[in-house]
Amino acid sequence: MKTSAELVNLLNLEEVNEHTFLGESVTIGSAIVFGGQVLAQAVNAAYRTIPENRFLHSLHSYFLEAGDLKVPISYDVAIMRDGGSFATRRVTASQNGKTIFILAASFHKKEEGFEHQTKMNFDVKQPEELLSWEEMAVKFGDFLPKGVKSFLSIERPIEFKPVVVPNPLKPENKEAKEEIWFKLKGTIPKMDLKLKHQILTYISDYNVLNAAFNPNAKNYSFANTMTASLDHSMWFFRDFDFNDWMLFSADSPNAYGARGLCRGNIFTRDGKLVASFAQEGLMRPIKK
Repeated sequence: MKTSAELVNLLNLEEVNEHTFLGESVTIGSAIVFGGQVLAQAVNAAYRTIPENRFLHSLHSYFLEAGDLKVPISYDVAIMRDGGSFATRRVTASQNGKTIFILAASFHKKEEGFEHQTKMNFDVKQPEELLSWEEMAVKFGDFLPKGVKSFLSIERPIEFKPVVVPNPLKPENKEAKEEIWFKLKGTIPKMDLKLKHQILTYISDYNVLNAAFNPNAKNYSFANTMTASLDHSMWFFRDFDFNDWMLFSADSPNAYGARGLCRGNIFTRDGKLVASFAQEGLMRPIKK
């Protein structure tokens, strides 16, 4: 999967009936289904049952089982409420009769109201000054651990440019935060707000746990730690487009008991706050 058009096709589920949909999977380098894919496909399923004048404002979800890349995922939507201003849906994702993921999502009609937002950090380097994952793989590939090089080299529909690049050959503990610019690749198709929400949800599961690993970078590696997304929440605020770079900014207030909590914001390049997110993930050291 190399382009945004391919990503759109992946998220556009097959309708079985008015409340059940089927989705296929594409690997991002892991042997199991990417959590962001399941998140975004579940949002697609929920949106397919929502009136035209309601838009996603929050979602809360749990990852229950690892997804099998070779088996289609069934998404069943339950209508919990259709009110005058809000609509709520529950989506259950399953494979071979086993529930692998659950989502609760709330949709709101557009209204005017009070407004404020947190400020973006404008002191970060701009994306033109930074290397993408693919550029890092080419430039430093001969010096990178095999697993890191393989992950960075995978073709994706999104380009990522981390603001701070760690040295994998000399890891150092860092502040519990992560800032990464991202942008869709290729020709970007015309999108309504519903599709933008699905794609942003897909992207939001990339890079989240990095903020929790950074203070433990001297001891952490792909080889010695089992990781997995446990839950994921998002709140959507303002409309946006994908025609320019956007900033993913996360911090981690806590890691304890083999779990790490991360939270953060997604901004447009000019500092408009688009969405916020939170995720707790498994960070289990592998005992040898």
